Amino acid sequence: MTARRNFKRQVRARAAKTGESYTSALRHFLPTSSGDVMSEARNLNSVRLAVAQAPVREDPRDVGALRGSGREVRALMREAGAQGARIVQFPEGAICFPGKLVMSVDGPDAVGPADWDRCQWPVLRSELAAIAELARELRLWTVIPSVHRLSGPNRPHNSLYVISDRGEVVTRYDERLLSKTKISYMYSPGVSPVTFEVDGVRFGCLLGMEIHYPELFAEYEKLDVDCVLFSTSGTPGNTAAQAQGHATVNSYWVSLSVPAQHNTPSGIVAPNGDWLARCLADGSPSVAVVTLDDSSEAAADAVTYGRPWRREARSGIYTEHQVSDPRSEDRTAAF
Repeated sequence: MTARRNFKRQVRARAAKTGESYTSALRHFLPTSSGDVMSEARNLNSVRLAVAQAPVREDPRDVGALRGSGREVRALMREAGAQGARIVQFPEGAICFPGKLVMSVDGPDAVGPADWDRCQWPVLRSELAAIAELARELRLWTVIPSVHRLSGPNRPHNSLYVISDRGEVVTRYDERLLSKTKISYMYSPGVSPVTFEVDGVRFGCLLGMEIHYPELFAEYEKLDVDCVLFSTSGTPGNTAAQAQGHATVNSYWVSLSVPAQHNTPSGIVAPNGDWLARCLADGSPSVAVVTLDDSSEAAADAVTYGRPWRREARSGIYTEHQVSDPRSEDRTAAF
């Protein structure tokens, strides 16, 4: 820890002496793959990310509500674009989060199998198409959750569409570890992680209640992502603290997108576990924008030291240091 404090002190000292930003000064200290000091001309990957919070409605039969949600999403896209974002992320149910009682064939007082014929699919598709068209106009990557219809009698997926800055769906993440109600009555589970890149920055996607599963976040660390985008309509527990924990133990960025009416605002956590930006805490629709840059002061220490060391520690380096000693093997040995 002392070495790390000294390292950061050296970077700050150079920044103060030269007038450079912390990021620019850091480039003179980080090693390259060849062991040389990083050249100032080397371009570190970074991207400007916006996370949104918007009201979530539960009735996919309500055409007016679906249209209203679409308008709100597009307004927030424009706000994100005006703040220089290259990518924007929305909460689960940004267009609609179909309520279990609304969809239940046994409802409205009992939960039962969902009747997906109740969904206004043409309206939902038209709103998503309008979102994709605006993504193209704004040159803004857009990550928008929605229900993804499947064929025949199969239940839909609960999904995250990744729409490129050309207005094209380039990939889709389907929620894998669903709640008991979702898997029992509503959705078909997904089967795999999904990654994509924007300007050289690698993203992973999670959804719904998957923040409760550390193994999914660890899986994305192994896939070498720079940031995990987690969208939810709300889930039990301290979601904000969990987002900070996953960011810290994996030394990557975590973006948390929740509904405007959630008890904690949306925001972006740096690899050191600090919140760098939060949406408004008054429950109103808003966006928060941050430049994801691993060489920034909020990320450099975790990315430069923490993440590589954990990978090395897990690689079996301790085996050669293990000893055969009776006092080690005897768990009852006294002092």
